[in-house]
Amino acid sequence: MRVSLLNGNSSSLFLRSIFGSGNSLASGSAWRPLKARNTTKAAGFLTCKSMSTNSPVVEVKEKIDLTEKEKMIFDRLLATIRHFDLSTQLRVAGGWVRDKLLGKECYDIDIALDDMLGSTFVDKVAQYLASTGEEAQGLAVIPSNPDQSKHLETARMRIYDTWIDFVNLRSEKYSENSRIPTQMDFGTAEEDAYRRDLTINSMFYNINTSSVEDLTGRGFDDLRSGKIVTPLAPKETFLDDPLRVLRAVRFGARFGFALDEELKRAAASSDVKDALAAKISRERVGTEVDLMISGNEPVKAIAYIYELQLFWVVFSLPHEHEPTLPEECDRLCLAYMDAAWSLLQLIGSLSLTDEQRRLSLYAALFFPFRTITYKDSKGKKIPIVNYVFRNSLKRKASDAETVVGVHSAVARLLSLIPFLESNLDRELNEDDMGSELVDIPASSKLRVLTGFLLREVKDFWRVALLIAVLAYPSPIGCSEDAMFKHYELDKRKEVFQAVENAILKLGLEKIWEVKPLVTGKDIMNVLQLKSGGPLVKEWQQKLLAWQLANPAGTADECLEWMRQTHLKRIKME
Repeated sequence: MRVSLLNGNSSSLFLRSIFGSGNSLASGSAWRPLKARNTTKAAGFLTCKSMSTNSPVVEVKEKIDLTEKEKMIFDRLLATIRHFDLSTQLRVAGGWVRDKLLGKECYDIDIALDDMLGSTFVDKVAQYLASTGEEAQGLAVIPSNPDQSKHLETARMRIYDTWIDFVNLRSEKYSENSRIPTQMDFGTAEEDAYRRDLTINSMFYNINTSSVEDLTGRGFDDLRSGKIVTPLAPKETFLDDPLRVLRAVRFGARFGFALDEELKRAAASSDVKDALAAKISRERVGTEVDLMISGNEPVKAIAYIYELQLFWVVFSLPHEHEPTLPEECDRLCLAYMDAAWSLLQLIGSLSLTDEQRRLSLYAALFFPFRTITYKDSKGKKIPIVNYVFRNSLKRKASDAETVVGVHSAVARLLSLIPFLESNLDRELNEDDMGSELVDIPASSKLRVLTGFLLREVKDFWRVALLIAVLAYPSPIGCSEDAMFKHYELDKRKEVFQAVENAILKLGLEKIWEVKPLVTGKDIMNVLQLKSGGPLVKEWQQKLLAWQLANPAGTADECLEWMRQTHLKRIKME
């Protein structure tokens, strides 16, 4: 039986198994496996009595079936060896072997060489191709760069429109305070296999012999039984390269495999946590987290991070911030992400793009941080979410800006949801109105306020709505009772769809692309001003409000309204 990857509901189930277990790692007690649980259905929601901790049974092929293109690529490489009478053994390494054995296609081909550098072999391939009248394509050598955690020179070239990377087999020794090897030599295939992160990634496909090599003796068995295990003792493996902890988490979540118990103990140890914080660049940490968030089981991945007490190592915060973090903040972050992921499954994948889905999960994960700030070097208050993205994960600035913008939009959206979700023509209270709405008819104010909000958050308004409904009418909790109720997601789905339909009915889809009818120069002419300033900006907002209230209005009508309103103001003064 082939393993089936978990869906949103089973991610929640996995989460409840962690929270319900009392998290023995977090409590500082000796390691105990999570309580076993089974699933039953009650009132339309999954609940859990006991969930089996047994590893899944995975269908694994006995041999690798090559595609026609792979045969052509490998034949060309073997022809190079014959042409130069080389004794070189060519082995495809790592993920390609794993995925092919699982019956999945993989286009990431990395070839390990036993007796020469990748650049040397690529030159020989180019010479062979030249002897046959062909020109080599895309030759490149990527030098080693220890500062970026790249310790080996990699050569690459295109063969039959496929990028192939070439590196030499190696053995490595590490220093105590760095993941940069202090000594790196040509190694045997067995040495190379044992220095890899996981047994399921340690197998080779020997192109010369057309056979799979499982040199640790565990790769096949761990793949079949769905286990995440390190080739060497896990603590030794993690201290040599602490990034392997996050890779173990990512692959465990991606394939639905069980983390080995000894691996868990090692990952949660103080030594490994300290090494992860000290030896690994934040860019590498951020890359692994982003792959988890973008993967098929983001909740399970972050739940592993929580369970292994790595949450504050990965999502580190500045020492001083205000206000203080909510109680059990890490658990609450995970609960919000779980609820968002489950709600995404209910809503369907067509509502959000992959990028919107990715950032919606970040926005949910960091939602408990939304009101927390820290002071930068100039004493300016900055949202702590910005710190996590820019410093802890070293992600791009636009990710931080988008999530902070979503959190800001949520606060305003919460006040509009009661009006948008109901089919009744209800007027907003005076407290809900801004100064730009003073001269706008009451019947149009909901469209105007919603339009202003969407013009700020733009394409991510559905993301803001998704997060808002998790806090409406009341925020979700991380208690086991709240999780057993599955956060009442069916009701929240109904609110999401009702508000989404209301926004579309108001004709506000892509409203941020609508250009203002009136320019700043037009405003200055009416006000008889020679230069711009706060007054022009104020009128730009008022005129935009008029435009939102009158979607069929023209520029002339808008200017006439401005003249009349301006004259009334002058007379009143």
